[in-house]
Amino acid sequence: MAEDVGFVTMAGARATGAIPEIGVGMLGYAFMGKAHTNAYKTLPYMIYPPPAIPRLLGIAGRNEEAVREAASRYGYERYYTDWREMLKDDRIQLVDNGVPNVAHPESSIAAAQAGKHILCEKPLARTAKEAAPMVEAATKAGIKAMVGFNYRFVPAIRQAKMLIESGALGEIYHFRGVYLQEWITDPKFPMSWRLDKSVAGSGALGDLGAHTIDLARFLVGEPRRLSAMTRTFIKERPLADGSGTGTVTVDDAFAATLEFENGALGTLEASRFCPGRKNHQVIEINGAKGSIVFDLERLNELEVFWKGEAPKETQGFHNVLVSEAYHPFWGYWWPHGHMIGWEHSFIHEIAHLLEAIVKDTPIGPYGATFEDGYKAAVICDAILQSAETEKQVMIRY
Repeated sequence: MAEDVGFVTMAGARATGAIPEIGVGMLGYAFMGKAHTNAYKTLPYMIYPPPAIPRLLGIAGRNEEAVREAASRYGYERYYTDWREMLKDDRIQLVDNGVPNVAHPESSIAAAQAGKHILCEKPLARTAKEAAPMVEAATKAGIKAMVGFNYRFVPAIRQAKMLIESGALGEIYHFRGVYLQEWITDPKFPMSWRLDKSVAGSGALGDLGAHTIDLARFLVGEPRRLSAMTRTFIKERPLADGSGTGTVTVDDAFAATLEFENGALGTLEASRFCPGRKNHQVIEINGAKGSIVFDLERLNELEVFWKGEAPKETQGFHNVLVSEAYHPFWGYWWPHGHMIGWEHSFIHEIAHLLEAIVKDTPIGPYGATFEDGYKAAVICDAILQSAETEKQVMIRY
């Protein structure tokens, strides 16, 4: 039999250490636990060769029946009802933190002190004051710490970033960002932790607006000052157990104007009270040489306008399908025109984190660091402060 030359099976690569394993511990099993687990399981055979093979070692949640079911469904080796016990497993190198916002600081700081790398969902914390010691703990521990601003890893957003960095748009004049949903427009929608300030920190601001704030910083730069308003439209909601009503203590919507350090003007808006809007995040950036528009519900596309384009009779916005092999991330996927979806942004994000762990490369500037999460929290705090005081607020990190 002829000798096979240059052929190594995945099992052989793992055995020889060519592709390292990274043990993963998941905090939380609901929305983000499901999305992130899908990424860990898909990544090794699509982002190929993978920077590392994720090994799903543990998943933690307070409800034993639910977390046991999640461990079985998702394929985690063990489940825990106390995340502190999970952190004792020395095989776990990466902690994926998807618990409610109130629990982000304690669990992330404990993970850092245990020497674990961290992926923490956004917002990093309820306030900048809570986020600051998370940054300090991650820095002191020397671990890789990323915030789950996954839209940085949508191919069309990364393509927009590249166009801006190349100078193709010229000087940036405007950033407009809206993030609109409809899911709590019904007054009978019951209270949840996302409507409780003591748990969530804020409402539409931290849940939706934080994403747009991060993209504003990622694409245009640092804001200098802002002015904002917030509104809570339905102040009392039925409790889930039917025992009465609870008070909504977060914003249902906010709107803000801001000035960037580079002189650009911006507007931000987020609301969960927009009938017909499912996941409507739209970004528009206007520059001296052209404009770019991105719509999350059409995430494989960019609307692009180039000023002075010839012939003038056909000037206008062009729809660009961001699915060519030379576009960001597309080398891992399908032939052009065969679309990818929302869930793929997590695969790109986690691949970036695993590569940073294995190769000891920085999370930033393309991934969102804990410092980025802290700065987003500072801006969220400033929006709430401006709304409360009815005054303009300077951004100070």
